[in-house]
Amino acid sequence: MKHLLLILFASLLLINCKKPETPIAEIDKLPPATHTGANTFGCLLDGQAFIPAGGTNPIDCEYQFVNGGYYFALQGSKRDSANNSLFLALSTKNVQIFANQTYILKENIEGNAYGTYGFSAIFSRTNSIQTGELKITKLDTQNQIVSGTFWFDVKDHNGVIHQIRDGRFDMQYTQ
Repeated sequence: MKHLLLILFASLLLINCKKPETPIAEIDKLPPATHTGANTFGCLLDGQAFIPAGGTNPIDCEYQFVNGGYYFALQGSKRDSANNSLFLALSTKNVQIFANQTYILKENIEGNAYGTYGFSAIFSRTNSIQTGELKITKLDTQNQIVSGTFWFDVKDHNGVIHQIRDGRFDMQYTQ
């Protein structure tokens, strides 16, 4: 009888013991780097996964020829745990983009590419000191698909430098 109780008790312990869950690394929360027009965007913002969500238009991409120049704009937004609006964008100003090309993100002026970080409607952009890179890995103008990778740094209005790393996107754009 003792053996039966001991076996029963040991069985209950084994059934109720759960293997501790391994936490998911922040980078593993990002969407995969694809080239199909999957409408995905993600990066690490100060080490935390940033994936646009919520609102009426959390992600948007345009590549247009306007007034004699090309303009690319990709933006993603979401709210943080305190309901503050977070915004990240990659843009070009009168710059035609090409597949397999890397663009330095710097000042927001004609002929440049630049990155933008926004927190509660206060925006900070890359410049000559806080820079980054945008690499276009696919540009399909017939199917209006653009894919790429990015990283950049920005200094906000409080002097805090934010690091945007391991960025990737795979978007269908509007003209």
